[in-house]
Amino acid sequence: MSSIGTGYDLSVTTFSPDGRVFQIEYAAKAVDNSGTVIGIRCKDGIVMGVEKLIQSKMMLPRSNRRIHSVHRHVGMSVAGLAADGRQIVARAKGDATNYESVYGEPIPVKELASRVASYVHLCTLYWWLRPFGCGVIVGGYDRDGPQLYMIEPSGISYRYFGAAIGKGKQAAKTEIEKLKLSEVTCREGVIEVAKIIYKVHDEAKDKAFELEMSWVCDESNHQHQKVPDELLEEAKAAATAALEEMDAD
Repeated sequence: MSSIGTGYDLSVTTFSPDGRVFQIEYAAKAVDNSGTVIGIRCKDGIVMGVEKLIQSKMMLPRSNRRIHSVHRHVGMSVAGLAADGRQIVARAKGDATNYESVYGEPIPVKELASRVASYVHLCTLYWWLRPFGCGVIVGGYDRDGPQLYMIEPSGISYRYFGAAIGKGKQAAKTEIEKLKLSEVTCREGVIEVAKIIYKVHDEAKDKAFELEMSWVCDESNHQHQKVPDELLEEAKAAATAALEEMDAD
């Protein structure tokens, strides 16, 4: 049985006859219209990169961030509606702080991802709420090593070696699958992520973008930090050169 959504998309608590919840699908569409967000788990840590589309030439560089620090050892990157993403980040920060005050140690990445996913899922259960119009990638380093999770608007959370969400997710996933992530260091991973984001960006259709990157790895002393400026510039140069070489072929 096929449904076009008429009458079944007025509430997030309403199932269509063929078992679909249209408002969750619409929220996923909001994520798919966003700039591409990539996270990879390298052998010594996590690298996250964001294709942050610039909405106006008047915006200051590095404003309207898409990558946030949730705790000392955990970062979160957002695709979709930025305002919804800030709500999720605020909730994650509160959960991380409360866990440490109760248990006396930083929250494990798996526990944080589970709590955030439960919060996102909560907004799909009541008619007076709407689903979050964003998806997030959570990356961190805990006692079990580097961990990478992706949380979708439905509240589903999976652990990944490499994940991508946003407009160019299919092409980005294809490129990530070509990498031998168990052998890649985070320094090499920064350059690879930059190359992928530059490759999937559609200059003909999309606006200009700013590359935003962070990592949590051995080099950052297992702290979530922005990628150093000199390495970021090196990654941009390598990505631009790879793009030009591909165009020349």
